Amino acid sequence: MFETALERIRKRFQWAVLGYVVMPEHVHLLANEPRRALLSTAIQALKLSVVRRRPERPFWQERYYDFNLHSADKTTEKLRYIHRNPVNRGLVTKPEDWLWSSFNHYKTGVEGRVEIESFWTQWRREHGGKLLDRTTVPVECPRYPGSQNRDPGHPNVNAKSASQDPGHPPVLVDAAAKGESDPQNL
Repeated sequence: MFETALERIRKRFQWAVLGYVVMPEHVHLLANEPRRALLSTAIQALKLSVVRRRPERPFWQERYYDFNLHSADKTTEKLRYIHRNPVNRGLVTKPEDWLWSSFNHYKTGVEGRVEIESFWTQWRREHGGKLLDRTTVPVECPRYPGSQNRDPGHPNVNAKSASQDPGHPPVLVDAAAKGESDPQNL
């Protein structure tokens, strides 16, 4: 539900999403300022889109928290943090086992429910669509931990591929629900 709503809002507001994780009682979202609205407007639309499909009232806490990221290192740190959140909470043993996050996109390039601005997405745009096989992916691909240059936690983001407006750095957003829910139903 949340991922479907996020993708719909991402398209509507031309929003670059760099990563996310849906937890039982909150969501972490790494994104840029949307092109067609203020961040607060996009977050409000996202929350409303989810709450319309949920029976609980109120569902979300009123506020959300954001944190501007001013360097690639800080963006990588926060992306790793959000992807490891389910492991740190003891919900899974490996980030790839948590189905409600962008981790597997970074690890494998698989297209999920939400379009993620990453090396993989940029590759598809520049090469006309899908990855044909592993041999067509360049060496600097952020595939696996310990690979030549980057690991799956690294967003490999640049102004061309991810920043809708280079003047606005990525933002980490934390939005909390009032109680716990099954992420599959959120």
